[in-house]
This record gives sequence, C-alpha cells and structure tokens, in this order.
Amino acid sequence: MIDLKTFADLASVELSAFADKPTTLTEGQKEASNLLWTSADGRTKIGVWECTPGHFTADRTAGGEYCHIISGRASVTNADGSGTRDIGPGDLLVLPQG
Repeated sequence: MIDLKTFADLASVELSAFADKPTTLTEGQKEASNLLWTSADGRTKIGVWECTPGHFTADRTAGGEYCHIISGRASVTNADGSGTRDIGPGDLLVLPQG
C-alpha cells in the first residue's frame, strides 16, 4: 500500500544533484530527480523531476508516463511537429506508450 503522506508536499522534495540531460537538444540543459516509490514488480515508479529550460526529446516506446505539473511551464509537441500543447501548474500530461 502506498503511504500518500509521501506525496503531500512534492514541491519541497529534495532532488539529486543536477546532471546533464541525456536527451537534450539544448547545450548545457540539466535535470535532477528523486524516485519516491516503486511497485513490487518494478513496473510502476513515482518520483519528482525537474529540468532547466531548453528542448529535449522523449522516447515512450518502452512505457508510458503520467506527469502532474507542480511548477513551471512547458510546450509539448509531437515528434512530427504537430499538436503543440502548453502545460503548467495543475496540468496532467499523459504520454501513452508508443
């Protein structure tokens, strides 16, 4: 069972040290994260992630992702350049597998 108190104040969760973002398209872009929970089978993970401004790619062929935006703003665009959406605090971004 997940103890929901773990997720009570996600904006104040301490993150790892910022490191180079492997999928960046912007020189010098960094990211940091903290894994908070993993299911017994290892297929579901919950964590907090932060990224410095820039552009990057995301490959979701191996699995999907749900992102609840806590702070900041972003524009998300399909790989083919279509379907841009602006997201910000309170939004839920669903990136299905595929």
